[in-house]
Amino acid sequence: MTLKPPMAVLRFVVRWWTAFATLAALAMLGAAHAFERYGDLAPCPLCLRQREVYWAALAIALPATLWALFSRASRGTPRISAFLLLVVFVASAITAGFHMGGEYGWWSLPASCAGITGGIDLDGLRALATGTARESRIVACDAVTWTFAGLSMAGWNTLISVTLAVLSFMAAKRPRDARAPKVIRTVS
Repeated sequence: MTLKPPMAVLRFVVRWWTAFATLAALAMLGAAHAFERYGDLAPCPLCLRQREVYWAALAIALPATLWALFSRASRGTPRISAFLLLVVFVASAITAGFHMGGEYGWWSLPASCAGITGGIDLDGLRALATGTARESRIVACDAVTWTFAGLSMAGWNTLISVTLAVLSFMAAKRPRDARAPKVIRTVS
C-alpha cells in the first residue's frame, strides 16, 4: 500500500514537528511585529501575552530541532518536545480565545486590559511636564483594530493555535512506524 501525497506530507510534518513549529512561531512573531511596525497597530496587553507564548514555543522547538539535526536523529524530533509544544499551543489558544471573546463582548476583560499601562511615578510626570515623555498609544484589549474574513487578529490566532496544538498532539502520539524508517536487513 502506498501513501497518498497529502498523507505523506502530514507524516513528514509530524515526524519533524519541532522544525515546523519553529517556523510557525517565527512566522507568527514576524507577522505580529510587522502589523505593529508597518501596519501601525499597537499591541494591547493581551496581544503581548500571546506573543510570549510564541517565544516559549520557539524556546522549546528550536533547541529540539537543532539537537535532532546535529545528532543525526533518524527518528525525527523528540516526542517530549512535541508534548511540551502541545501544552504551549493550548495555552496560546486559550489566551487568544479569551481575548477574542472579550473583543466580541462575550465576556468582560480584566481591568488590566483597559488600556492603562504602567504606574505613575515622579520621573514619568517630570517627562510629561518637560515634553520629553516617550509617546505611547493606549490600546484597550476589547478594541478590534483589524479584521479579515470577519475574524480579528485574536480570532485568527485562536484558529492557528488550535491547529498547531492538534499537530503537536499528532507529533507527540505518532505511531511507532512514523518515528523511525523501516530498515530492511538482508542476511548474506
